Amino acid sequence: MDVRSFQLADYRPVTELLETVLSQECYEQTMEAFGRQLSWDSELVLVAEVDNEIAGIIIGTIDRGRGYYYRIAVHPNYQRRGLGKELIRSLRGRFEQRHVTKIMVTADEHNEPILSLYESLGYATTDFFRSFQKLSIVAG
Repeated sequence: MDVRSFQLADYRPVTELLETVLSQECYEQTMEAFGRQLSWDSELVLVAEVDNEIAGIIIGTIDRGRGYYYRIAVHPNYQRRGLGKELIRSLRGRFEQRHVTKIMVTADEHNEPILSLYESLGYATTDFFRSFQKLSIVAG
């Protein structure tokens, strides 16, 4: 597995992955935020590659000095193999390099089922940001 920054050539496989993993409503919200984040700071969009295939993606953003994990998706064929955890750890490293004041997890209805993944990496309920609509990548 290789975790790296998103590249333009990843666009099609990433959108296919997001369509596979996310509900239609979540996909539409995510694609808008994804586009904004790419135009602002593509270094906070990471992909996990396995055997030259995009197996996972994490979209992060920095808003008002805080780092936010916005959306994570791992293809069903690669789930429960540590890809999600590695994506989270890698993005955390990017946040730390940028000296953010705090790292938060967006906790919308689409992320609720995977909050335990973040908890397994040491994040607490106080790290969950439920007012995600206020984030710049969501609000525009």
